[in-house]
Parts: sequence; structure tokens; C-alpha cells
Amino acid sequence: MNERIKIAIQKSGRLTEHSITLLQKCGLVISHTKDQLIGYGENMPFDIMFVRDDDIPGLIQENLCEIGLVGANVAIEKKLSYEADQSSCEFTLMSPLDFGHCKLSFAYPDSSIIRSIKDLEGKTIATSYPFTVRNYFTENKINANVTEFSGAVELAPSLGKADAICDLVSTGNTLRAHNLELGETIMESVATVLKSNAKQSQFKNMWIDKIIERINGVLQVNESKYIMMHAPKNAINEITNLLPGTESPTVIPLDGIEGTVAVHVVCKETVFWETLEDLKEVGASSILVVPVEKMLM
Repeated sequence: MNERIKIAIQKSGRLTEHSITLLQKCGLVISHTKDQLIGYGENMPFDIMFVRDDDIPGLIQENLCEIGLVGANVAIEKKLSYEADQSSCEFTLMSPLDFGHCKLSFAYPDSSIIRSIKDLEGKTIATSYPFTVRNYFTENKINANVTEFSGAVELAPSLGKADAICDLVSTGNTLRAHNLELGETIMESVATVLKSNAKQSQFKNMWIDKIIERINGVLQVNESKYIMMHAPKNAINEITNLLPGTESPTVIPLDGIEGTVAVHVVCKETVFWETLEDLKEVGASSILVVPVEKMLM
């Protein structure tokens, strides 16, 4: 009963609040103050470790933490670095999450003749993700020099350190401020769950599986809606086709109303007003859409 499972999350940054909220939606009550680097699970055997996101894959690799929430871009870079060192990767990328969206893209100086990856042959590219970029060049048979540049990668061309850069991009405003033009995207990334491959006790395995199952349940309901309506029985197929991400609907006969049934269905994608209007066109009525709080498959 004294066994505790450690979950590593970003100490401060764009993933922090989303990660905490996700764990809370899984039912975890976290005791934590602003300056603490460890949060304690009050109702489950989990401790939350607040660390630099770059350190999270390493903590999982060494089994110092059993679970991590980190950007896939960071996890993949570390995984490739382990493979380059011919050491085994001791973590698995599990569930992609619905936050932390970003992209890893090339950018070229406005004053340069470089306008695509075809122009990078023999050039120097600065990046904070050297293994990912080298892997991309290898796959695309481009012979270019990759130099690691930590922080403020946008400055590398103006400092004469590189001919182009490859960095995380959101709005592109930073690139434009440094006279850089957005190029090709080599990776779309979101936050993801990392799980240690190390052998755990039966107690830890039970709780690790439980929290991952709950995380998946939270993800399933984020856009899910429960829809109830009355409809002609012969319109069931049309209704099912109109609703995005549905499985087999529940069809309930209505007492005293011949040919009309109640239809209940979980829709796993966004339901727009246009969808409801299309349902009405095929004969549905009394349409009610309600949010889904929890789902366990």
C-alpha cells in the first residue's frame, strides 16, 4: 500500500494546466501549491512530478517515473537519440491527447534563395530537434548539415550560424518578426502519454492501466454528445449516416405511436446546427443534444 506511481508533467508552459485538468477529470485529487515541484494524489497512489518537458522522456526511460505527459515532438526526438546511441527505448508512446498542438517546420530567410527543402542540399540548418531533422533528411535523401541550437533558433541565420532553421511554429508571428518565411512542415505534434516499459509490480500495473483507461475515457467524451430524438422507424439508416462518429443507435418503440421510435445515440464528433436541421429533414423530431461527462468502453 506504500507503493506510489509517479507521473511527470511539464513544470510550467503550455501543457501544464491542460495536464493537471486532464488528471483531475480522471478523478485524481491533487494536493499541490504553486512553489512545490511534487503534487500528491490524495485519493489514488499517484504523485505528480513537475519537471522540464525535455526531462520527461529521460525520467520514463530510467523508470524514475512510470507515466509522463509530454509533447510527441519531445518524445520522438528523445526516442531517436536513444536509437542513434544504439540503446533501447524504454518507453512507449500511448494515447495522443487533445491539447498541445504544434508543428515542426522549416523556415527560410526572406533574403535567401532557399525556398524549399530541395534547396537545402549542402546547407546548414539550425534546430533544437537535431535527431528528428537528420532522420527527415535521411528519409528524403538530402545531404545537409544539422547543427543543434538551443533556444532562440530564429536568430541563427542572422548570426551567420545557419542558412535555415527548423523549429516549432504556432502562429508564425515570431518567424515574420525575424524576417523568416515558413517552409515545409515535417511533423504535426500533440501532447501524448508516455508509459515506462520497465517491469512493474502487480499493484502498480493495476493503477497504471486504470489511469490510462480513464484518460482514454476523458478523450472520448471531449467532443461526444448524447443525442435523443423521435424518428420514423424507416429513417434509422439515414439518421445514422447523418451523425458523425456514431456506432449502432439504441432504438426504443414508442407506446401508442405506430412506426415512430425513440433513437438514442452517442456521437463522438462535434454536432453542428446543420446536422440537427438535416435530421429534421428526414423526419426526426424532439431532438435533444446533451454533453457526455464520462465514458468507459
